[in-house]
Amino acid sequence: MSAVLPMSAAGPSRTTAWVVGVLVAIALFGNFYVYDSIGPVADLLQQQRGFSDTQVALLNAIYSLPNVVLILVGGVLVDRFGAARMTLVTAGICFAGATLTAFSPNFAGMATGRLLYGIGAETFNIATLAAVADYFGGRGLALAMGAELAVGRMGSYGADMSPTWFAGAYAQGWQPPLLIAAAIAATSLTASLAYWWVDRGPRRAGLLPTGKTAEKFEWRDLLHFGKAYWYLLALCVLWYSVILAFRSTFSIKYFQHTHGLDLATAGEMNSYVFLAAVFATPLFGWVCDRLGRYAPFLAFGALMLPLALGMMALTPWSLWLPTALIGISYSLVPAVMWPLTSRLVAPNRFGTAIGLMWVVQNAGISGANLVAGWLNDRAGASAANPGGYDAMMGFFGLTSVAGCLFALLLWATAGRREHEQAVRA
Repeated sequence: MSAVLPMSAAGPSRTTAWVVGVLVAIALFGNFYVYDSIGPVADLLQQQRGFSDTQVALLNAIYSLPNVVLILVGGVLVDRFGAARMTLVTAGICFAGATLTAFSPNFAGMATGRLLYGIGAETFNIATLAAVADYFGGRGLALAMGAELAVGRMGSYGADMSPTWFAGAYAQGWQPPLLIAAAIAATSLTASLAYWWVDRGPRRAGLLPTGKTAEKFEWRDLLHFGKAYWYLLALCVLWYSVILAFRSTFSIKYFQHTHGLDLATAGEMNSYVFLAAVFATPLFGWVCDRLGRYAPFLAFGALMLPLALGMMALTPWSLWLPTALIGISYSLVPAVMWPLTSRLVAPNRFGTAIGLMWVVQNAGISGANLVAGWLNDRAGASAANPGGYDAMMGFFGLTSVAGCLFALLLWATAGRREHEQAVRA
C-alpha cells in the first residue's frame, strides 16, 4: 500500500494519461484472462492428463499461496521501483508462468508455472492501480479505475467464452487453450512495455508523483480496529473464498457434469457473472453513494450467493436464475466492501486494514480450492457420478451462509441508518 502524493500543477497531458490508461487496461485484460484460463480446461485435464480434482484445484490455489506474504510487500516494491517498472517486471513474470503452464509435460511443471504466475500477478495488480493513480490523481480517478477494472473483468469473460470463441483449439485438447492464454499474456507484457516507454517522458520531466513512501504493516494497529471491521474481514474471506473457488475453478466442470451442458455452453453461462459485473459494479457503487447506505446493500449482496448455490444444488431449475444472482452478488459486494472499509477504520490505518484483508482473502481462496478439490475426489465426483459434487456444494453453501451472517452482524453493529449518518457527520 502506498500513499499517493499529488501531481505537480502541470501534470502529464490528458492525452498521455489516457494513452497510459488504455495500455494498462490491455495489460489487465491479459492478466485476468490468464487467471481464469484453468476453469475451461479443467475437464480436459482430467480426461487427457488424469488430473484429480485436488490437482486441478491446486492450479488455482497455488496462485494465492505466495500472496499471503507477498501482498504485504507488493506496495513497497512499487513505491521503491516505480509503477511502470514494476508493471513491466511482473507482467514478464506472469508471461513466464503462463508459458510454463502451457508447455509443461506434467502436473509439477504446470503447478510451478501457476505459482510463478501468482508471484507476479498480485504485485502487478498493485502496480497498475498505482499507474492509474499517478496519471489520474485528482482528475477522474474513480472513473479511470472503474474503467480499468471493467476491462480487466472482460478478460475473465473472455476466458469463460473461449470454448466458444476458440472451439477449434479446445477440440485439439487441453494444451492449445493454454497456449492462447500464454499468447494473451504476451499481449499484456507488450502493453506493459509500451506503458513503461511512455512513462519515461513525464517521469523525467517531473510531471508525476515523487517521494512516495509505503505504509508499514503494523500488527499493533490491529488492536485499534472495532468489531465492525472484524465482521467485514470475516465476510471478505468467506465470500471471496466461495465465489472465486467455485466460479474460477469448478463451476464450468460442475455445469457440465451435473446439468448436462457442453463445454461451450457451460463456459458461456459462467461468463455472464463477469459480464454483468462489468456494468453493474460501478452502478451499484453510485447508488450506494447517492443513498449514503452501505451495510444493507452488502448484506443483500452476500445473501444472493447462498441462495444461488442452493438453487443450483437442490433444484432442477434453469441455471439462468442462480447465475444472475451470483452476478448480482459479485457486482454488489465489491462495490460496497472497499468504500465501507474506509468508513470503519481511521485513515492512518487504512493501509493496514486493507493489507490484512488481502492477506486473509488469499489464504481463504487457496484453502477453499483445496478443500473443494479434496471433497470431489473423496466422493468420486464426475459426469458418471454427479452426486459426488454434493459435498463440495454443501461446503460452499455453508461457507457462504456464514459470510451472510457476518454481513448481518456488521449491519446490526455499524450499518444502521443512525450509524451511517453519524459517520457522514
